[in-house]
Amino acid sequence: MKKVFRITLVLVFVALFVATFAYLYSKSRKKPVVYEIKNPEITNIVKKTVATGSVVPRKEVAIKPQVSGIIEALYVEAGQKVRKGDLIAKVRIIPDMVTLNNAESRLKRAQINLEDAKMVYERQKKVYEQGVIPEAEFQQYRRDYNNALEELEAAENNLQLIREGVSKKAGTVTNTLIRSTIDGMVLDVPVEVGNSVIEANNFNEGTTIASVADMGEMIFKGKVDETEVGKLKPGMPLVLRIGAIENETFDAFLEYIAPKGKEENGAIQFEIKAAVKLKDKSFIRANYSANADIVLERADSVLAVEESLLKFEKDSAYVEVETATPQVFEKRFIKTGLSDGIRIQVLEGLSKEDKIKGPEKKDASKEQDKKG
Repeated sequence: MKKVFRITLVLVFVALFVATFAYLYSKSRKKPVVYEIKNPEITNIVKKTVATGSVVPRKEVAIKPQVSGIIEALYVEAGQKVRKGDLIAKVRIIPDMVTLNNAESRLKRAQINLEDAKMVYERQKKVYEQGVIPEAEFQQYRRDYNNALEELEAAENNLQLIREGVSKKAGTVTNTLIRSTIDGMVLDVPVEVGNSVIEANNFNEGTTIASVADMGEMIFKGKVDETEVGKLKPGMPLVLRIGAIENETFDAFLEYIAPKGKEENGAIQFEIKAAVKLKDKSFIRANYSANADIVLERADSVLAVEESLLKFEKDSAYVEVETATPQVFEKRFIKTGLSDGIRIQVLEGLSKEDKIKGPEKKDASKEQDKKG
């Protein structure tokens, strides 16, 4: 029994030794590297740049008063559509006291002069009818009387203009009634009833009573970096993405590139403008922020590979293509074309059936263990 026990114990130790050796050997073996296989594909490649900016009306007008005074009434509010000539507001004139006093004084002088000229005219008319004075002398008295009449009317109109902003000759035409100068939508009414306003003149741009814009014609105003502006040309298509309108794009066409750039945050930026093609169901509000994809170059239905698969040797690009033996690759030089930063066009050297060496598979060892 002792002999059998001894032999069994020896066999157990030998088995443990062999198993341990086999385990350590299997762990020390170098695991085979397995690579992913990528195939060229037929796709569209678009090279583009992005411009940031906003969508604004092409035509926006600031309505300003022609007289200074106080807002007596407002007839519109923001969002309301108006036609050319529609009433926007009414201004009540607060006349300057010095100017008003001078106008009243002028009217009194005109009345005095008219009374005097009338008396002389009527007296000389009787003398003329009696044949005492010649017609040439009487004509001078008649002219003085007519001039006095005209001066009185001018003084009355001047005083009325200063007080009310309208004269008798003008009839219903008055510059105290502010009207829209275009058809469009009222974007903003920055004043309230009772606010003082200043007229537009050579020395002051005046107070804006309302902003009116044609919302049926919008443009994109944005900026591009000086490194990209040389590639732009009028007529290029743009794809607009408006932040406030999700999952929808708008077509636009570049129509203006600024000839002079401006420095912003250490970089030179050039302004661009593009006409936006509006959609019937979408209402674009003024000053919506937007990003514009500007198509610089485009290649449709071309053979392309992922740009990360390319390797370079001197001035030439190549990829590693799988041979007839799986996971065995050979170097193949190719000629490339347009790139969008992710994919690159292949002009020569590859076909759609070729298998290209990709990145190493992370779970390659597990797959190899399963096969083993």
